[in-house]
Amino acid sequence: MKRFFSLVAALVAFALPASAQQEGIVAGLSQNAVQITATFVGSEILIFGAVKRDAPAPAGDLGVVVVVEGPSDPITVRRKEKRMGIWVNTDAVEVEAAPSFYAIATSAPFDEIISPELNRERDISIPESVRILEDETATDTESFAEAVIRIRSKAGLYMINEGAVTMSEDTLFNTRIELPSNLTEGDYQARIYLTRGGELVAEHSASIDVRKVGLERWLYNLAHEQAFLYGLMSLAIAIAAGWGASAFFRVFLRS
Repeated sequence: MKRFFSLVAALVAFALPASAQQEGIVAGLSQNAVQITATFVGSEILIFGAVKRDAPAPAGDLGVVVVVEGPSDPITVRRKEKRMGIWVNTDAVEVEAAPSFYAIATSAPFDEIISPELNRERDISIPESVRILEDETATDTESFAEAVIRIRSKAGLYMINEGAVTMSEDTLFNTRIELPSNLTEGDYQARIYLTRGGELVAEHSASIDVRKVGLERWLYNLAHEQAFLYGLMSLAIAIAAGWGASAFFRVFLRS
C-alpha cells in the first residue's frame, strides 16, 4: 500500500507543469483593512513579495502582475441622444458585473507578460473585468462597456500602471496601489500573477477589508435603515444653515 501511494504521488508530480513545481509566490500587504472616515482622502497599499523556488529559475522572462479589485455590482448603462433639442435616454444595456475599483500594476508592458488566452481565462485586464449581459435588442454593446471604463477611469477608479512593479534579482518585487477617496466599501481582492512567456506560473490572492467607520458609518446606516429620520435631519440642517447664513449677512451689512 505504501508503494502504491508513492507511485501515485510520483505520477501527480510528473503530471504537474515543471514551472508549477519550481516557482511560487510569498507575498504580503502593508495593510489588510482600510477605514473610510469623514476626513478620508485616499490611501495607499504597498504590495510586496518574493518568488520561492525549489530549483534554479527556468528559462524565459519573469513577469509580475498585481491586481486590486473592488466589489462588483450590476449596473444599467444608458445612451443619451439629442432629439428635437432635448437630450433623452435611448438604448440601455445591463452590465452584469463591473468592479467598483480596479487597479493593475505590471513589471513590464501588459501584452508582453500576459497572453490573450490567459487574459480571457482569468479576466485580468480592465475590459475583461466588465461583463455585459447578452441582449439581442441592444446593438454595439461593446461601446457601453467602454463607456463604463471611460467614466470610472476618469474618476480614478480604473487604472493600469505598466512598469510600476519593481523587481530585484528576478526574485523580490513590490508595488504601490493608490486608493482614491471615492472608494466603495466592501471586500476587495489583491491578486498577484507570476508569468513566464505570457503563461501563468503561479498566483496568490489576499483580501482587503474596506469599511466606513465613525460618522461616515453612522450616516450610512441612518440613510439606509432610517431613511425618514435621515431626510428630516437633512432638512433641519439645510434650514439651519440657510437661517445662519441669512443672519450673518444681515449683521455684516448693518456693520
